[in-house]
Amino acid sequence: MSGTKKLVIVESPAKAKTIAQYLGDGYEVQASVGHIRDLIEPKNLPAELKKGALGKFSIDVENGFLPYYVVSDQKKKTVADLKRALKDADELYLATDEDREGEAIAWHLLEVLKPKVPVKRMVFHEITKEAIERAKDNPRDLDTALVDAQETRRILDRLYGYEISPVLWRKVGPGLSAGRVQSAATRLVVDRERERLAFVAASYWDLTAELSPTTEKYPFESRLVRVDGERIATGRDFDDKGNLKAGVRALDEKTATLLADALRASEASVVVSSVESKPYTRRPAAPFSTSTLQQEAARKLRFSARQTMSVAQGLYENGYITYMRTDSLNLSEQAISAARKQAADLYGADTVPAKARMYASKSKNAQEAHEAIRPAGDTFRTPSQLEGVLRGNDWKLYDLIWKRTIASQMADAKGVTASVGITATVADGTVADFSATGTVITFRGFLQAYEEGRDEERNDSAEAKEAKLPPLEKGQSLSVVEVEPKGHETSPPPRFTEASLVKTLEELGIGRPSTYAAIISTIVDRGYVTPRGQALVPSWIAFSVVRLLEEYFGDLVQYDFTAEMENDLDRIAGGEANRVDWLKGFYFGNDDHRGLRTVVDNLGEIDAREINSIAITDDITLRIGKYGPYLEVPGDDPETPRRVNLPQDLAPDELTPAKAQELIDAPVAVDRVVGINPENGKSILAKDGRFGPYVTEVDPEPEEEIVADPATGEVADAAKKPAKKPAKKAAAPKPRTASLFKSMDLATIDLETALALLDLPRVVGVDPESGEEITAQNGRYGPYLKKGADTRTLPTEDQIFEIDLPGALELYSQPKYGARKASSALKEFDADPESGKPIKIKDGRFGAYVTDGVTNATIPRGETVEEVDFERAVQLLADKRAKGPAKKPAAKKAAAKKPAAKKTAAKKPAAKKPVTKKAAASGATTTVKKAATRKAAPKTGLPSASAEASDAS
Repeated sequence: MSGTKKLVIVESPAKAKTIAQYLGDGYEVQASVGHIRDLIEPKNLPAELKKGALGKFSIDVENGFLPYYVVSDQKKKTVADLKRALKDADELYLATDEDREGEAIAWHLLEVLKPKVPVKRMVFHEITKEAIERAKDNPRDLDTALVDAQETRRILDRLYGYEISPVLWRKVGPGLSAGRVQSAATRLVVDRERERLAFVAASYWDLTAELSPTTEKYPFESRLVRVDGERIATGRDFDDKGNLKAGVRALDEKTATLLADALRASEASVVVSSVESKPYTRRPAAPFSTSTLQQEAARKLRFSARQTMSVAQGLYENGYITYMRTDSLNLSEQAISAARKQAADLYGADTVPAKARMYASKSKNAQEAHEAIRPAGDTFRTPSQLEGVLRGNDWKLYDLIWKRTIASQMADAKGVTASVGITATVADGTVADFSATGTVITFRGFLQAYEEGRDEERNDSAEAKEAKLPPLEKGQSLSVVEVEPKGHETSPPPRFTEASLVKTLEELGIGRPSTYAAIISTIVDRGYVTPRGQALVPSWIAFSVVRLLEEYFGDLVQYDFTAEMENDLDRIAGGEANRVDWLKGFYFGNDDHRGLRTVVDNLGEIDAREINSIAITDDITLRIGKYGPYLEVPGDDPETPRRVNLPQDLAPDELTPAKAQELIDAPVAVDRVVGINPENGKSILAKDGRFGPYVTEVDPEPEEEIVADPATGEVADAAKKPAKKPAKKAAAPKPRTASLFKSMDLATIDLETALALLDLPRVVGVDPESGEEITAQNGRYGPYLKKGADTRTLPTEDQIFEIDLPGALELYSQPKYGARKASSALKEFDADPESGKPIKIKDGRFGAYVTDGVTNATIPRGETVEEVDFERAVQLLADKRAKGPAKKPAAKKAAAKKPAAKKTAAKKPAAKKPVTKKAAASGATTTVKKAATRKAAPKTGLPSASAEASDAS
């Protein structure tokens, strides 16, 4: 082989492609596509190991908590490709991310590939030419402490989940799970809903007065703060039981109205009683860490945590931002210099302070990458420079990160805040004190670049909004322009949003930045939490799960204990604690903790009925059953209580005693015959079920067979008997059913609508380009269109019956990621001469494109949206039509042949089982970390056939 060849392995193909551009000849960059192996499922262990110490968890808890790893079937080809590439290499660079997961991936690669060439660990926080060059020239050894920390977390999660989840399956419901962080997060959401359930609202009134100097018209707003020396209550003066603090007066409607009338009277005397001015200073926020990026993207862009991390991952891998999983608020010297220079160039030299700003992380044990999230490079590209390169959400998130980074190095905003006291005396001698506050910004500083969002606060004071006040002096007379009495009601604690839940988890020290998006996704996917707008609403199942965990696994859902576990895991990552000793303490117990195994072994009898019950009143009990929540009250027969299903959309805090009684007292729904299906003669019934109202088709009752007396020929009543039982055959198909739309009513639905529901999905038409059928239907997540495997969300359920083929094609012409919220047109033109439909330019996943709703044509590279006029748009569409439809049908046919091959494979179950076991056995390795840097782990007492699995190709 001429020259030398170096193999570089990263996690993702996108990252590999970007890095390859900077390394040039002599380097081959391959992707592992995430982890190449993981803990084997216990059911897939080799038969001889299932009965031993490994059988329960695939972890030998009796022998140093050694894990049993396996290369999954999906990763065998990847491993084989990497081995082939390694055979031709003279050096191996492991360039996975510099956090726990990245370090663990690098270690697993070493264990499986067993390289015989020099190995170097290459780390970087941004993917730029300069950063890659620096990383290549400054490699380091593998950090085995970080690997230990990741493996400890993985083992901990397996022990936690496999010991506790089965208890949930038996006592609450199937498919549920418990986890170190997810259970604490679920408890937070449930605890907040419990606070809302216990909350008692209080009513109070206040006054706002619009005043003006008598010498000139300059009205400003003020708020009543005292009456006859007594402070007037605001929402913050009531506790959660509706009780008022001592020393505060709550106005009622009558008093507030009378006082307002008195103030409007000409006899009222209103004068300025005090004027105070003080300097106003506001500092910029620190650059983004992972959690603050998730919070701010939720507030400003309405992104979910998962969406934020997905977009950020793409920006990082393509070289636009630094690594997105980090606790650090630190910026490198180069980044500080770039931010300060750009701020000075764009906003003026006076907007940059004399000294660079330095930010310290609040996390004592930040173990992620070591710089805040910022634009990549030693000089930053502005959002305007990337407008033609980044699109949609990518551009929005980059713009947010750029602004925050630049602002973090800019000067404070400065101004003056004026506070004015006003005394009004009415005819009967009552003295009312008002307050007005105004802030004037004299130097905007960092506000020119960025202003941080804020979460809505509970019981926000009704103070006048900060604004400019007129020049006022003590003793100056004021005239009353208007006085308005306002009634208020105190607010319950607000539900968590994704942003506020992430913030609270971080403040409590639960979880780490890299886990927050996955944790929120998990509690939503498990059905513990349902998003309602921005708010996270817990399900009744979550109440049962949290109650069981609190009563039987108390330590494990205590916030302090969970946070302490995080600190211990960070100590392992820092090499300050031993993983085996810590796992022994957690599982078997120590002086501070009973141990998970001890807790599980001594659970005793758990009363599932009690765990799944909540008393609403003395007579009404909420029960969480197998098929959903319901209310139960004593019936006429003590052995047979009366039950009423809860509406699916009723949030827990809305189930007040009054609402529960209303549901109990509501008339019992009776099945209603809507009509007869003219096509098959079957009855159509409207019914109310545990999942809401629905219609169903019912087979007619079988007719009785009349048997005559053989002697007399007469038919006797006693001789009537049902028709003979037919011979045993396959079970009859289930009757067709369909849920009613939210806009429909059980009592009024007609036969035509019921038949239309039963006939869903509705065929809308055929796509003229692909020849595929488009159907409209309703699903678990709402109404949608389906074309092959491609779906598009419909805005309303009524659209299922209303949308026509052109409308469906228009929806499919939009990029999928925008289907839930149709993207607005960047440009609009008159109708296309050929199709007769209006032409639009839209922003898609792969850039801007021209569409008439039927044909889509990408704007060629090098052309901007601004340059495309009507004639050019018509030409692009005509060129696209001339090329004909994409060769989709052939590809579809080829894909359609795959099921046949699948069936053939399915015909060999007997052969398949041994293959699985062999794969499991051959892919398994048990490992110790001591020689993790450049050589395989030493053999342990457990069987290992890693060579066989690793060499599979």
